[in-house]
Amino acid sequence: MRDDRFCASNCPFTRAIGTIGNKWKPIIINVIGSRTIRFGQLDSIIPLISRKVLTEQLKELEEDGLLERLAYKELPPRVEYKLSEKGLAFLPILENIKEWNCKYEVALTPKETDRVTYAG
Repeated sequence: MRDDRFCASNCPFTRAIGTIGNKWKPIIINVIGSRTIRFGQLDSIIPLISRKVLTEQLKELEEDGLLERLAYKELPPRVEYKLSEKGLAFLPILENIKEWNCKYEVALTPKETDRVTYAG
């Protein structure tokens, strides 16, 4: 859920966090990457997110211009998602975050490692 107080801030960093600042949006952006992907694929790659929250996050990413929703007039209906130019521009930032984490993270215990399953 977006915090509109962050999005309306005078500080550019605070506004950026308001756009991409919850735990799911960077994960969704990272999983989509440079490909086009369907909802069901996202749902299976990110198993810890509920379908309701995934739907809400995709809608907010689309509203914020980070994601494009491609709806095809077929039976059954087909919807795909891909990153917009703005979303693709965020990928190098995510790579820097991953590199930072690899450099400074504390080793996970085997039990914690079992819970983390999304692509990265």
